[in-house]
Amino acid sequence: MSVADDFRAFRSNYLIPANLVGTISYRYKRITKQLNKDFWNTESESAHSFYVGSYGRDSAAQGVSDLDVAFHFSPPVFVKYENYIGNGQSALLQAIRFSIQKTYPITRVGGDGQVVAVDFDDGITFEILPVFNGNDGAYLFPDSNSGGCWKLCYPKKEIAAFLARDKYTANGNLKAICRMARIWKQRHNVPIGGMLIDTLAYQFVLLWEYRDKSFMYHDYLVRDFMKYLANSDKDRSYWRAPGSNSFVHKKGNFQRHAKIAYENTLSAIDHQINKRPYSCREKWREIFGPTFA
Repeated sequence: MSVADDFRAFRSNYLIPANLVGTISYRYKRITKQLNKDFWNTESESAHSFYVGSYGRDSAAQGVSDLDVAFHFSPPVFVKYENYIGNGQSALLQAIRFSIQKTYPITRVGGDGQVVAVDFDDGITFEILPVFNGNDGAYLFPDSNSGGCWKLCYPKKEIAAFLARDKYTANGNLKAICRMARIWKQRHNVPIGGMLIDTLAYQFVLLWEYRDKSFMYHDYLVRDFMKYLANSDKDRSYWRAPGSNSFVHKKGNFQRHAKIAYENTLSAIDHQINKRPYSCREKWREIFGPTFA
């Protein structure tokens, strides 16, 4: 098999399975419908709700466990909880929690911090972020910590910037490397968050010399991104998210793991060049595990 064949097969394995996509959609619609009933007096399964996070950016991969969903509330709801005596942000999260429990009464639903978490017994968690319209593409969201306050986020700007770079600059390679990096992260328990993977890949792919190529160059894509991660500043504590310029903090030293992966890519490519396909695939499996078939 060629490099392109190997990485096409890998893609088939690292994409989220169709049955799970269906389950996610079903739960999303049920949660959205219940919140619309209670807060908008409609039974729409799609209005006022949108995916954010990796699922919203379409960079999630097999093994996804957290689904981030923003639900848009009306100005009167904001006024009600802004004028609430006590922690209005916590009260809003509890109201959302009670609403969702009408649909999922035996599922654990917890509201605290900034989101309402709905934990399903198959390991999937939906995190519902309540938002209100702000200025210049911003959304206000509640933070119930330390007495409560409102903060700003820009999820649609982040999604738009990410998807535009993938489509118009990177020929799909941005999504591809983000998904492959998630498989690597899961395999080796790399201390790096999904938003940081996407942020660093967004920066990397702009200058990557083969960004207009396809599967035939995906071995180089992995090699060069791992080198990029390995060589990033170990003392740096945050980067800026695409589209919003928000802070994206690191969780730990991912550079060490990336250096090992980079060295394995060099071996894999050498085996490919010298027509040792079994040894080549074994090196890719050292990076990605059995998902690389």
